[in-house]
Amino acid sequence: MHRFVFAAILAFAAFPAIAQQTAGEVYQWTDANGVTHYSQTPPDKGRYEQRLITSAGAAAPSEAEPVAEAENPQCAAARANIAALESEGPVQQDTDGDGVPDSVLNPDQRAAQLALAQAAVKAYCTP
Repeated sequence: MHRFVFAAILAFAAFPAIAQQTAGEVYQWTDANGVTHYSQTPPDKGRYEQRLITSAGAAAPSEAEPVAEAENPQCAAARANIAALESEGPVQQDTDGDGVPDSVLNPDQRAAQLALAQAAVKAYCTP
């Protein structure tokens, strides 16, 4: 019986230490779609808040150093298209929609596609 009481006293005495060990950092950020995320690791890019979670609850957020924002996929595609269209050599296009390039662009088509890609950069890429 004394062992049980002693073990119970030790368990209650150790509880604050166990609760303190569960404290940790949590990162909060909002993505481009407006969705709020929480994680134990910060996002690769963008602004986020670092929060310390303890047994008593969350402490005030601390503003972390911002990292570069993730590039919009449409922006990346437009920049890649410009690079391909401005390079030497033939550029092919998928005209039948099967995912396989099947037609080489002539100079007029290439200029038109370059203009479209440049417009896409203006629309999708942040300055």
